[in-house]
Amino acid sequence: MTEFSAYRRIVEQGTLSEPNGAPDPQFALPSTANWMRALALLVADSGLSFKEAAKTYSGVQRRQMTTHEENSIFEQMIFAAHQLSALEAMMSVPRSADVARVGIITWYYGIYSAASAMVVAQDGSFQDDHAGTANCWDQQIAARGLAPSPFALRVSSLVKSEAASEIAQFPGQDFSAALTTTPRTVDDAHAACRSYLRGSVSWWAWRTEEALRTSKDFRALGVQNFRTKAARELRDARLRSRSLCFMHQAIRYRGKANYREALFLGYGNAVETILSGYIENLSIVLRGFVAAAGAFAARRMGPALWQDFVSDLEAKRAFTLRPTGLWA
Repeated sequence: MTEFSAYRRIVEQGTLSEPNGAPDPQFALPSTANWMRALALLVADSGLSFKEAAKTYSGVQRRQMTTHEENSIFEQMIFAAHQLSALEAMMSVPRSADVARVGIITWYYGIYSAASAMVVAQDGSFQDDHAGTANCWDQQIAARGLAPSPFALRVSSLVKSEAASEIAQFPGQDFSAALTTTPRTVDDAHAACRSYLRGSVSWWAWRTEEALRTSKDFRALGVQNFRTKAARELRDARLRSRSLCFMHQAIRYRGKANYREALFLGYGNAVETILSGYIENLSIVLRGFVAAAGAFAARRMGPALWQDFVSDLEAKRAFTLRPTGLWA
């Protein structure tokens, strides 16, 4: 009698949503943990903090803002601080697997809120959707050299060869095990980040192609794929108009936690070992990003108003995290 295995049934036999078999999580799980480990190593190596980011943004000019713009920044930064506080509280949970999935969601929404605050501070705009926020953060922050390391990596095109040429200029070496091997050095971390960026380019290019297939221009060609010259030119023009930054990678990362099958993060004897230190890494990365976002917002609105906000939140916060320890 064959021993029951939910793993074999789901992966080999499939489910209603994936009748041909679900993806094998043993390949996705290491990259999930190792990309975050790589980012945490680079955040620590750069010494990213409010104080250090303030030095980086010393040349950023103050912008006259409306009250609604100022209040939107305060709102988004409260959201971000609250998510960071929640994530740091998760570090006390004995088993990482118990909180890994919700930890990714918490991490993402902290990143998302802080990025939204940066965009408001930069140009006064506010997007209420994820892709819109990522696109604006890319154009208003990353493309202008205002994203701190390790959040600055971006490519200006999703055409495979063009993106590869840009990625080749970034720190780190290319090797096949960059994301399946736990990064232990800064060089390892750079390699893992390059690998994750390359994978994100492929993922977003696929999404772009799928959307293009439903377009009027593609249907007018009367083809089913991109094998013809006309179809390839149409595809490449669309891909060339799309850029990709850290925020786009964060969206992809959140999607793994939200939409991957139940086996991902929650099934297998090796999961807890792979996730060793994972919540701490999420926290390190989010703290660095939120600290830098605060430093940028402070430069754009002026130090006096920013300090009033931090002091008020310190006195009246309901969560554990101390804003004065984060933004001082």
